[in-house]
Parts: sequence; structure tokens; C-alpha cells
Amino acid sequence: MFAIDDHWVLRRYRDGGDVTAEAAVMVYLEEHGYPVPRLRDSAGAGHSTAPRTDLVMQRLHGPSMLQALLQGMITAEEAGAGLANLLHRLHSVPARVSADPVNRILHLDLHPDNVMLTPGRPVVIDWRNAEEGPPGLDWGMSALILAQVAVGNTALAALARAVLASLLTHLGPAITLGNTDSGCLAEARKRRAADPSMNESETHLLDGAMELILELTPARPLTTS
Repeated sequence: MFAIDDHWVLRRYRDGGDVTAEAAVMVYLEEHGYPVPRLRDSAGAGHSTAPRTDLVMQRLHGPSMLQALLQGMITAEEAGAGLANLLHRLHSVPARVSADPVNRILHLDLHPDNVMLTPGRPVVIDWRNAEEGPPGLDWGMSALILAQVAVGNTALAALARAVLASLLTHLGPAITLGNTDSGCLAEARKRRAADPSMNESETHLLDGAMELILELTPARPLTTS
């Protein structure tokens, strides 16, 4: 990430990856009122077939949600509720490509360090992993990222557990995570285990993280026909 001036930054991946799909998703979400960084050259972002290696984006001012947590500017409960609100809002936007009415745009890496608390509203950054699928997968990924920190031996463990507990209280009846064997949470674990950016010690935390999520997920009321 390179600062251009006080209003714009340049994002260029070290591996030279194509950002065309990422740009198209961001433009689409902005058109639907979802809080993403504005792209300076957004015209035609979703239509060009030529590879695109740079994103010139709005420069955001304010701390990340993680920084705000560590500085005591917001509570863990507020952070969890904020993440939940951003997930619910994201999944209220119709899918951009898929014709399946179940599918929505998924961020798949929505955690406190990918939310910027700008004046007036939070803004979600880093859409490189975005794809379309069932909302439960997005919730499962966010929960699992937090849970891995919560079961790890770091100074952030207790804070991550509190944020996770708050997030899961806002899950909503329409979101089904599943369990360790099947469903969206199992798929999230599979994806995290295959993530090349995680080291062996982080991968070993997955089983405990899964157990913690199931422990903290509020029980659903029984329904009768």
C-alpha cells in the first residue's frame, strides 16, 4: 500500500495478482450502499477483461476496529455487534453473478483488522478473498478467525473470545453454521486449514477454535409444526 496524497492510496499486490474481480465487487457494493473504499478509476471496473494490477482507492482516516479495541475506544461487545451488523448488511445485497437466490457476496476475511472506523461510519477493506456463496460460510470464517486467536496463548486471547461471544449472539435465525462434521463451519475449517499463510502452530488451533464456537453459539429455540 502506497500513499499518493491525503485522499488516495495505491494498492499493489507483491505477487502481481490481478485485482479486476476485486475492483468489480467493490464497485458493485458501493452502488448498493455498502461501506467500501471508493475507487478513483471505478468506471468500467466490472466490464474490462484486461488484467488489472493496481487499485487506486480512497484513503481512509481513522483507526482499525482492532486498534480501537486495543486503545479502549470501543468494547468487545460493540466490536462483535459491529462485525455482525456489517455481515448482515453485506448479505442483504443480492449476489452480483450467481443466479442462486441463496448465494450472496462473501468477504471471507471480515475481522477487526479489516474494518476501518472512519468518521461517520465503519468501512470494510481487503476484498481479495471475496466470492459468492451461502452467508453462513462468511459467518463461519469470521468466527473461526476470532476463535483461533481466542484459544491461542497470546495477550489478545481474552479480548478475541469476548468479541466472538458478542458476534455469535447476533447470528440471527436465518444463519446456520452447522457443526464440526458438516455445514458452513466445517467448510470454513477446511479453508482455514488449507490457507498457506497459516503456520503449523496456527493450524493446530483449529480444533479448539471449532469447539469454542460451538460452545459460544446460542442455542436455537425448538420449533413445533
